Amino acid sequence: MSGVPLHRRLVAELLGTALLVAVVVGSGIAAQQLSPTDVGLQLLQNSTATVLGLTVLILLFGPVSGAHFNPVVSAADWLLGRRAGTGLSGGEVGAYALAQSAGAVAGAVLANVMFDIDITELSGKERAGANLLVAEVVATAGLVALIFALARTGRGAMAASAVGAYIGAAYWFTASTSFANPAVTVGRIFSDTFAGIDPASVPGFVGAQVVGGLLGIGLVRYLFPDVAGAADDVVVPHPHHQPDHHADHDPADPRSTG
Repeated sequence: MSGVPLHRRLVAELLGTALLVAVVVGSGIAAQQLSPTDVGLQLLQNSTATVLGLTVLILLFGPVSGAHFNPVVSAADWLLGRRAGTGLSGGEVGAYALAQSAGAVAGAVLANVMFDIDITELSGKERAGANLLVAEVVATAGLVALIFALARTGRGAMAASAVGAYIGAAYWFTASTSFANPAVTVGRIFSDTFAGIDPASVPGFVGAQVVGGLLGIGLVRYLFPDVAGAADDVVVPHPHHQPDHHADHDPADPRSTG
């Protein structure tokens, strides 16, 4: 369990998810306004901003909360680490998910406010079809597998760039443009813009993301059977315990650096 107090981790998750959704929705609005007749260019602008924004947010909040920003990632952290006594507890997963979901809604509203969009209108952008659900399964499974593979192999410090790169690629190789995140999916209901999703499409997307998360867990457990020991380092390494200052600092010890 992280040595950072839970209230600080929850604030980090709320702010990080809020800013992530503000980046996704805000850049979608800007793209729609700047390139109103070119959907391909809109997607390029939206995905580029998301890659850069997500990378920065992981670097900013990762040392505090791990920068999950995603209930599927938090739940996977608990599922993989519970037998080894690592990762989040069940109660912390619930608290993380609530903070992430609240942050996602707040981020969408913030983007609407910044671009003078009516904050009372829900998205009418239908995202339905079996192909989109398959895409969400693929996107989420790949994301979960990537995050835990990096942690297990001691490359968690690369998560910011690697996760950003994966999401950026998945914008283009998945038909759904890779939501891969239940909290972000819910948040995007609250903006009737390029990046939005209508409420009726949300249950299918979230269900597909849960399935994808379970597949990602299965894959990473098969490839790395001892992955449970790395759950404390998801998404990026963060403090596991409070340092023992008395043990590190002995005035009579010439090796002391304090």
